Amino acid sequence: MIAALVHSPDRLETLRRFCFVIVLVFLLKNIFWYAQSFLIVRVEQGVIRDLRASLYRHYLGLPIEFYNDAGAGTLISRITNDVTLVRGILAYTTAVILANWRLFLLTLLVAPPAFYLINRVGRRLRRYSTRSQERMADITGGLQETILGIRIIKAFNLERHMGERFRRVNEDYGSSVIRMNRTGALAPPITEMLGAGMGVIILYLGGRDIVRGAGMEGAQFLMFLIGLFALMQPIRALSQVNIQIEEGIAASERIFKILDTPPTVRDAPRARSLAPPVREIRFEDVSFEHVPGVPVLRDIRFDVQAGEMIAIVGLSGAGKSTLIDLLPRFYDPDAGRILINGEDIRVVRLESLRSMIGLVTQETVLFDDTVEANIALGKPGATHEEIVRASEAANAHRFIREMPQGYATPIGDRGMKLSGGQRQRLAIARAILRDPPILVLDEATSALDSESEALVQEAVERLLRNRTTFVIAHRLSTVQEADRILVLDRGRIEDEGTHDELLARDGLYQRLYRMQFRDATAERSSAAAAPAEAADAARETAGRSHG
Repeated sequence: MIAALVHSPDRLETLRRFCFVIVLVFLLKNIFWYAQSFLIVRVEQGVIRDLRASLYRHYLGLPIEFYNDAGAGTLISRITNDVTLVRGILAYTTAVILANWRLFLLTLLVAPPAFYLINRVGRRLRRYSTRSQERMADITGGLQETILGIRIIKAFNLERHMGERFRRVNEDYGSSVIRMNRTGALAPPITEMLGAGMGVIILYLGGRDIVRGAGMEGAQFLMFLIGLFALMQPIRALSQVNIQIEEGIAASERIFKILDTPPTVRDAPRARSLAPPVREIRFEDVSFEHVPGVPVLRDIRFDVQAGEMIAIVGLSGAGKSTLIDLLPRFYDPDAGRILINGEDIRVVRLESLRSMIGLVTQETVLFDDTVEANIALGKPGATHEEIVRASEAANAHRFIREMPQGYATPIGDRGMKLSGGQRQRLAIARAILRDPPILVLDEATSALDSESEALVQEAVERLLRNRTTFVIAHRLSTVQEADRILVLDRGRIEDEGTHDELLARDGLYQRLYRMQFRDATAERSSAAAAPAEAADAARETAGRSHG
């Protein structure tokens, strides 16, 4: 083109064409560069999105016992940091291949020593990457604990202790990243030196043949040499890609370890739906162990008729909550079976079974959303009028109406903008809206003040009507109206009966009742004595001043 420009009779026109070609080349180059970048991002983000969604769905399907063993920080890190690292495998490998696929293929053929070195470095790199990702999970877990426990941290002046704890974890993470990068940084210069060495050897051997008049011609050898040295860049780039690939592989191993964890509680192959009404619930010789060889429940056997209220009491660790967790199949019993209307719940569809059970616990679970959205979780698609009626029945409508935006008011993370009693009444409203035939109350009023407890108790009484109810309570005053009380001790049903029947026997229930009655009497006596003591002190002070 330069020759055409020099010898052309119309040099100005040739110059214009030359300039146009340059502009066109750069325009096309950048258009294709943009398209390449966009397509790479689209593909990699599609893979990451699907992988993250698959992992989240798998989380939802895993049993409760999995979450008892796995730390929250580790699980959060898997779905955030680890999934993002997998992106490196896609992005960097694709970029190198698209840059010059012919030279990339030639690199695979002519550089086995470089690949051997990359593989050796890669093994160490993957080990260090795994450690750094584990430390990142520790950081995530520490942050979560701090945020959730900030009240306790401040109340007990634990800022310095928690700061030191975080500093150690953070330094461990930094050290592991430094070791990983120190190892990874070895690969590019060494592979480049290998490539340069190969080029020098070929240059010497080929040049010697040309000098002696043997072998290929000089122009051919020069073209071959240019191509050979052009291979050095892909080799170097491939070693750099390997760093990203090894990080991604380490992250992938951690992700697929979770994805390969099978859900232990799942629908049977021909599971059936369970239709109301609930006529009978039966526990037949049910036993369960969290840890093999350490029984939590042993040979539990009892029947519950429709509309009955069954209270479950016992010392801490007796197995009360575990017994109730078996009903919605949070766990499956190791022995025995649970029947509803004569159907083993293991052959009932999980969604159908759980739709018939309402759960209200002491630790109310609310989400960072509006009041209405949290209540509507009990019945997705419920109308505003249905939600208001449920709130009125739960003694929640009044305080909701007084909030800045009423039912549209955000309640903050875990409902932290609400009091304990308000959170509990929202949970009851959610259960009322769900309208389940089976109800489980787990210590629903144990952590409330007297006024809140009265409002919640009134709401609970409305909720109990015409339902089969299981109540777990440490305070025996809350279960005296139960149709039947089961007394658990060390995983067995030690006794059962009504409040009066159990109180008449010399058993664990009587001892628990007397102990709580004595404590309650002592508290009332102390509360009553305080004003009298204050009055006596005031009279004594007044007498001294007059004297």
